[in-house]
Amino acid sequence: MDIDVLGTLAVRHNGVSITPTAPKPRQVLALLALHADQVVPVGVLTEELWGAEPPRSARATLQTYILQLRELITTALEDGARDGTGEDARDGTGPRRTAKDLLLTVPGGYLLKGDDGISDVREFGRLAGTGYRAMDAEDHPQAARLLREALDLWTGPALADVHCGPHLQPHAKQLEESRLCAMDQRVEADLRLGRHRELLAELTVLVNQYPTHESLCGQYMLALYRSGRRGEALGAYQRLRATLVRTMGLEPSSALAKLQRSILMSGPDPLPARPATSPSVARVG
Repeated sequence: MDIDVLGTLAVRHNGVSITPTAPKPRQVLALLALHADQVVPVGVLTEELWGAEPPRSARATLQTYILQLRELITTALEDGARDGTGEDARDGTGPRRTAKDLLLTVPGGYLLKGDDGISDVREFGRLAGTGYRAMDAEDHPQAARLLREALDLWTGPALADVHCGPHLQPHAKQLEESRLCAMDQRVEADLRLGRHRELLAELTVLVNQYPTHESLCGQYMLALYRSGRRGEALGAYQRLRATLVRTMGLEPSSALAKLQRSILMSGPDPLPARPATSPSVARVG
């Protein structure tokens, strides 16, 4: 089972999509896919679909959605059996697998078998984690390359085309935070490689997208300063400060204030402070 959630939801078996078009079955599949090879309780699925007050027909309706997913899996299994590419037997000689062997009904819930397929979340975590270790080792070319590869797996916001209820929403938020963390570290690696001019366009977009993100603002200030745009670097700091004071009642961090003073005095060219430890990567499922 190949699972993509870093953008639009796409789940495939034998290369055949088993992703439904209807919104609520997509929610069910998304939650099962994010927890592949783990039991998802009926209560969790019900709350995801209908919140704290599900209708009386909720369990029966959920069973209908599971049936619809199994029909899609059956089609994928049949396609694989016809062209000889599918693993449609358990041991090569035994009975063919059915949809119930891939989407199991278990005590208390349901379980989607991952079957060691490709998961973009898992691959993102692997690449980003290796990139963070390269940063710790000060291997900035390797870190920039690995983190760029990790970020290239994203095609849009996590679960972009899925309505996210109370259980999917935290997963999507956690994945987005992991993406932003990887982006921050990749920009830092590029700055340490002297690519400040190349980063300006990207950072201009990012600081507008994340107007209270201090690390990105510091990187933007540094890229501007190194590009001979000192006044704009100081202006970026003032905009961030005004936004933080207005929206949160906070002043910028001491590290960012120190960078601002250094630029103001045209002093040494400090890099933004790095966290003491490598950022964590969200692991879902």
